[in-house]
Amino acid sequence: AAVLALLATALVHAGANVINDVGDELGGTDRINTERIFPYTGGSRVIQNGVMDLRQMHRLGWGLIGIAALLGVLLALIKGPAVLLLGLAGIALSVAYSLPPLKLASRGVGELTIAVGFGVLPVMGSSWLQTGVFDGAAAWISLPPAMWVTAILLINEVPDMRADALAGKRTLPVRLGVRGTRMVYLLLQLFALAAVVIMVTRDQLPAIAVLVPVLLAALAVAASRGIGSASGPEREKLRASIEKTLVIHALGCLWIAACAAITP
Repeated sequence: AAVLALLATALVHAGANVINDVGDELGGTDRINTERIFPYTGGSRVIQNGVMDLRQMHRLGWGLIGIAALLGVLLALIKGPAVLLLGLAGIALSVAYSLPPLKLASRGVGELTIAVGFGVLPVMGSSWLQTGVFDGAAAWISLPPAMWVTAILLINEVPDMRADALAGKRTLPVRLGVRGTRMVYLLLQLFALAAVVIMVTRDQLPAIAVLVPVLLAALAVAASRGIGSASGPEREKLRASIEKTLVIHALGCLWIAACAAITP
């Protein structure tokens, strides 16, 4: 069940990325994006570079999601029909993030959508597959990954701000500007650390669990200083901050998982 869930989640994630490229091409933002920081922002460029056309990318995205749905059916046979609800929720969020009529990424709630779809839902869903229950412990565990993955999206949107604004894609950075984005970025990192501290006080994680998140929070403060212009001398600082944010997410999730695994 764990292996099937991992594969299905990865396929939905991949399908969501492809569909997001479709949505950004329909909206026009990737076409006019000259400040993207490859390979992290501005889409995959598969459509813009002529590797695949819009229709082919659309079919690819739904094909990936279709394979994930088949794996979901297998999981449902093993674990029960509730798996299908979890899968449908993940797929719905992935599609609603990018495509009309909702286009949540353009309405200032795309970041919240990612927090739920790529953070809370996979963690709680995986916990349910292994235990058969939804509980508060899983909800708390899901919060740091949710904050860290949202921080990735947030900082990745910074180089795309100009193109997104021109195309009418009003992400949080477009709405808040650089200074507001930096503040939200730091709050996300603070919330992730606070969730770990609370789990330690609840005896849900060992005391040592705080160690790495504290170091990652310090790294996040350094990364926040690089949130600025995507052109000129600040561009490389922004690239480095994006890479630091990826490291925070990867190391943080692995650390939390390891601490949870050794907790009685």
